[in-house]
Amino acid sequence: MQRSLLINPDICTGCLQCEMACSFEHFGMINPSKSVIKVFEFHHDGRKVPYTCTQCAEAWCLHACPVEAIVINKETGAKVILEDVCVGCKVCTIACPFGTVNYNHDSGKVMKCDLCGGDPACALACPTGAITYVDSDWTGLERMRQWAAKTDSRPKAQA
Repeated sequence: MQRSLLINPDICTGCLQCEMACSFEHFGMINPSKSVIKVFEFHHDGRKVPYTCTQCAEAWCLHACPVEAIVINKETGAKVILEDVCVGCKVCTIACPFGTVNYNHDSGKVMKCDLCGGDPACALACPTGAITYVDSDWTGLERMRQWAAKTDSRPKAQA
């Protein structure tokens, strides 16, 4: 059974524990700027929404990589970056429709969520349960589209 992160923004408090846990897990320091999970704040609505790589089935980042530095972890299903193969060209950052593949200026490589090898630090650190690690059938693009439709603040076109 493949598992993935399920994010419930309705119960996110914006505490940033997920960002701190992610940076500590991957860099050994509490520095949210190094986190691959981010909490976006909708100021007008007073809502906080955590977001990170959704581990897309099609994985445009993986297909776009010219040096095949993104591979699928057979145990977790996560699309992971092989840092020793990555050349830092950033093509995957452009290919990702969600903006969740980021360039790391310190290493000159890209970084994205790797599900922490199957034990995501962000989910463990979330005090409200807004981030959980569940059977992947419970997550996916359709859920993301449904949430995006709820957060669309553009004026509706008049017919």
